[in-house]
Amino acid sequence: MGDIAAKVDKAFEASSVSELADAPVDALQGVSAADAEHLKAAFNIKTVRDLGTNKYFLWAQAIAKLAE
Repeated sequence: MGDIAAKVDKAFEASSVSELADAPVDALQGVSAADAEHLKAAFNIKTVRDLGTNKYFLWAQAIAKLAE
């Protein structure tokens, strides 16, 4: 996974992996507060953990991997 701190906003760089998992999804670099609101409205995704374990995202990942 490399340097996790490089994948999150500056305010979360010193967070533990456990803290990051429970952080709001907009803690990820490139995910805005508006993006986070859309994810919440569409998929009830509130945290990084929710995003990483969402069945639709996991299904899409599996399909993309199989298509390689």
